[in-house]
Amino acid sequence: MISWPFQEAEKILQQFPSKKEIVFETGYGPSGLPHIGTFGEVFRTTVVVNALKKIAPGIKTKIIAVSDDMDGLRKIPDNVPNQEMLKEHLNKPLTMIPDPFGTHESYGHHMNSLLCKFLDLFEFEYEFRSATECYKSGIYDEKLLLLLKNYDKVMSVMLPSFREERQQTYSPFLPLCPKTSQVLQVPVIEINADRGTITYEDSSGERIETPVTKGRCKLQWKPDWGMRWAAFGVNYEAHGKDLTPSAVLSSQICEILGEKPPLLFCYEFFLDKEGKKISKSKGNGISIEEWLTYAPTESLALYIFQSPKKAKRLYFDVIPKSTDEYLESVKRYHESDKKDENSPVWHIHQGDVPFIETSGINFTLLLNLAAACNAENKEILWGFISTYAPNVIPENNKMLDRLSDFAVKYYHDFIKPTKSYKTPNDQEKEALLDLRQTLSSLPVAATTEEIQSQVFSIGKKHNYVNLRDWFQLLYETLLGQKTGPRMGSFIKLYGIDNTISLIDNANIASPICK
Repeated sequence: MISWPFQEAEKILQQFPSKKEIVFETGYGPSGLPHIGTFGEVFRTTVVVNALKKIAPGIKTKIIAVSDDMDGLRKIPDNVPNQEMLKEHLNKPLTMIPDPFGTHESYGHHMNSLLCKFLDLFEFEYEFRSATECYKSGIYDEKLLLLLKNYDKVMSVMLPSFREERQQTYSPFLPLCPKTSQVLQVPVIEINADRGTITYEDSSGERIETPVTKGRCKLQWKPDWGMRWAAFGVNYEAHGKDLTPSAVLSSQICEILGEKPPLLFCYEFFLDKEGKKISKSKGNGISIEEWLTYAPTESLALYIFQSPKKAKRLYFDVIPKSTDEYLESVKRYHESDKKDENSPVWHIHQGDVPFIETSGINFTLLLNLAAACNAENKEILWGFISTYAPNVIPENNKMLDRLSDFAVKYYHDFIKPTKSYKTPNDQEKEALLDLRQTLSSLPVAATTEEIQSQVFSIGKKHNYVNLRDWFQLLYETLLGQKTGPRMGSFIKLYGIDNTISLIDNANIASPICK
């Protein structure tokens, strides 16, 4: 099956068959901290760019990352400091508000630096554009004057989308108050296309005429979106599902300004633990820094890449699965005689997929190893890994070393606080004793499959009709958790003698790593 980035690239070629350069755009609203949804938009755009380069190498490409940092701060996010100070600057452009973190010249500059830091982490190729600089430098002036000239046409597009009350006060132009520096949402009482000005009435009743150019006004965000497409000649943009109605209006405005609207790719939301949309102001879900504290960047890239048309929960419990899926995808890619360009890892690594050998040890297995021995550091895990695979050391397996470090952090923050050991009843103790005796009789060199087969056999012997119940008993009594690893792999890595010790301690509070 053709992967979605290649499908999108084919659509671009069909939509713009004669263009020598395709311009991609992504937008960022810097009123709140960047989150993975923001980052994901750029990543998804990048994989489409790479797919287009593959099938049409003669076409130039460019990604423009625009920060809407001239927006007025309407609401203070919950997850930023100095809330009281920020209240004094509500409705001012983000680049005219002091940085609450105290590290940059403004609120907007701080947020922009975070965005660029995240994008640079994956070595994305992009041109960063600040809306403040674009408005003040005059880059937008030509399109702003054209929009003013077509003011009535723009209003005929926008007004039907509002309730009657909003229709009475709406204007696509938002002047910056020369007295307060606030972005004003006021009715326009006169336009003068020849002079390039609008006239409005301020809160004191004074009539003020102001140019729409050189940063004296900005546009409401939907007209702004369409104006940007026209100003930059944008051919492709991805956006969240919630913006679909807005994209229709913005496309019409782009046409009014004399340009062909871009091809749009609509993706679904990332959801938080409760199934609610991730919000910059609430700070729910996972931040990029948090994900990268517990797993490699490639696992995040894979999670973002997969099923963009499907809403997905984005919380800490998805990290281990995504990490293991990445390792498995790399393994399948290199096992295939024909390197599959539709593989997610081909897109993640732009065709240069590294070979990764972890000796059959994945992230979930390391997490359960950490849980079994209450590992305080990765050196404890390496003690078991070295016994399991003597030729494997941190120096010759960087990925496994990184995973070990991540596993200890993840275990301490998410698994250890919730561990609760089940005390087995008499029937369950009998089955566990049988497992102990069976393991005692196995040779040290017993393979993973041989161990797994014995564990299965004991479950069947003790009348576990659903063997999942048998394995859950092992997880709850030996590891103190509801889910766990493939037991054959775990026992082989942890060691038969150590597993026997877990069984001996199955009715006490917590096993201790020896």
